[in-house]
Amino acid sequence: MKTSDSRILSLILSLLISVLYNLAFLIVEPSTGMKFPWTALIWVDLILFTIQYFLVKYVLDRYIYDKIKLIYKSIHNLKLAKDEKRGFIATHKGDIISSVNNEVITWAQDRKQEIEELKKLETYRREFLANVSHELKTPLFNLQGFTLTLLDGGLNDPSINKDYLEKTQKNIERMITIVEDLEIISRLESGEAKPNVSRFELVSLTREVFEFLEPKATYRNISLIFGNEHYHDFLVLADKEKIREVLINLIENSIKYGRDNGRTKVSFYSMDENVLVEVSDNGIGIEEEHISRLFERFYRVDKHRSRIQGGSGLGLAIVKHIIEAHNQTVNVRSAPGIGSTFAFTLKRG
Repeated sequence: MKTSDSRILSLILSLLISVLYNLAFLIVEPSTGMKFPWTALIWVDLILFTIQYFLVKYVLDRYIYDKIKLIYKSIHNLKLAKDEKRGFIATHKGDIISSVNNEVITWAQDRKQEIEELKKLETYRREFLANVSHELKTPLFNLQGFTLTLLDGGLNDPSINKDYLEKTQKNIERMITIVEDLEIISRLESGEAKPNVSRFELVSLTREVFEFLEPKATYRNISLIFGNEHYHDFLVLADKEKIREVLINLIENSIKYGRDNGRTKVSFYSMDENVLVEVSDNGIGIEEEHISRLFERFYRVDKHRSRIQGGSGLGLAIVKHIIEAHNQTVNVRSAPGIGSTFAFTLKRG
């Protein structure tokens, strides 16, 4: 029911009242013996009809408003002062039924989406807590085992004491890494760790990362190469140390999950205001079902293998947060047995 509907209904009711009034007058008039001029009757009818129309419309509008006011209060949590209520009525009474219908539909859709998001967040929260617990539990149990062994006499046994102390140190370092990475993500999410933007040469930075990771790549005989050996240096505006961390994470992952005797390639593409960076490998690849969750904290495609190879399980989550803190995007495409490509953009300097 729109504004026109309310007016039409008021008009129909007013006409019915006028018809009933005139019928009653025609029935009563002969018995009274009084004669009224028809012109006077028409004017009286018009005046009464006008008064009836506005009275009926006012009653209908008030009735409609009173009925749907509760709906508005429910979906908008309205709490209005008296002067605000008059403005509210004036704003909505014109097309109030249609307006409420549309807003209730929108409200229901929003609530449905909100409930779905809350369910996803609850699932994510449970998984996150379970993952944190598991990631910390493993090194803690290892530490407990090594410590008890040393206390039970192993400390005096030269064949195991040094080995167990070194393993204890490694597990402590793993726990420290997890805590530090969680702190980094927390600061990135809260906006505390804002990028320290400067202009620097991206290709030169990548060469530095290649040199840093060369020993790990050599151990598996993986070549670290550029997509084009004749790149001119791209100047970008970003936080150099954070982008260094992004490149280290992505290239190190490609070494971990690449093939022996394989290669890791970094390519650069000009995109007007941005530079596209791609880190690709010809490694084991990733199943499609895992792609959408790769950047979640502690998410591991192969949990057993990932933990053996070390790392906190937070590297890709940190990559995502760093790139998004620069108002840029990061994505991945992959195929099992072919390899993976991680791509991100940076603003040109």
